[in-house]
Amino acid sequence: MDVIETLTTELTGSTARLLATAAGLSDADVSAPSRLPGWSRGHLLTHLSRNADSLVNLATWARTGVRTPQYPDPGSRDAEIEAGAVRPAKEQLADLEESAARLAGALAAMPAEGWSAAVGGMRPPDHPAWYVLVRRVREVEVHHVDLGAGYECADWPEAFVRRDLHDAMVCWPHELSTVSEIVVEEVKDGDKHHQVWRELGSGPVLQGDAWALLGWLTGRSSGAGLRVMPEGASGNRPAVADAGPLPAPPPWLTVLAPPHLPATPPEEYP
Repeated sequence: MDVIETLTTELTGSTARLLATAAGLSDADVSAPSRLPGWSRGHLLTHLSRNADSLVNLATWARTGVRTPQYPDPGSRDAEIEAGAVRPAKEQLADLEESAARLAGALAAMPAEGWSAAVGGMRPPDHPAWYVLVRRVREVEVHHVDLGAGYECADWPEAFVRRDLHDAMVCWPHELSTVSEIVVEEVKDGDKHHQVWRELGSGPVLQGDAWALLGWLTGRSSGAGLRVMPEGASGNRPAVADAGPLPAPPPWLTVLAPPHLPATPPEEYP
């Protein structure tokens, strides 16, 4: 199974979980605030629908070679979200289903060479079209949590968490960093292992499992379970005392995709 098959399977699962949550929302639920400041759940659901359609544009660009922007401009994107936010739950669900189906159809129609075509979003850098799948999984998983309707960071699939944490580290904003190291804890065959990302900037060392770290980094959790250690402390020394309160995360994913992605879809990513 190559990365296209793997990511398509992931996206199908992520979409199904989102649709199941949306199907359980009432009109009152949809008009209630989401976890994103200033946005109702209706704003968020509309955004997810329009994001699917915008990625159809990128798939069309990759398939035809004709530059087709993701959105005409930021203003039209925002206007569409505002206009759609007030719709009742039934209309929101139908739009979410239909837009997801349109995207699935556009991706299924992609010729093999189309996945290597360079496309771009509203921010640089351009990226190969296969990374559209990564971006849509990210959009669905993160905003599913933002709905505040029972889906939490702990529910994120392992493959998504590991991939997005990797991409966040590769795109790390060193000049805005609030930590010097990130230590990812994982347990394999009963033994604890550490993956250490060093030289991120100045500040304490942050250690924890991948779910807690990605939740903190994206601003989707309080960071419960993370350990803060003095700068220079090794992630393999659990006896080191905590170094103070959890810092605020740096701006998350200031770029849409890591630089230097392989044009040809790899066997796996990362």
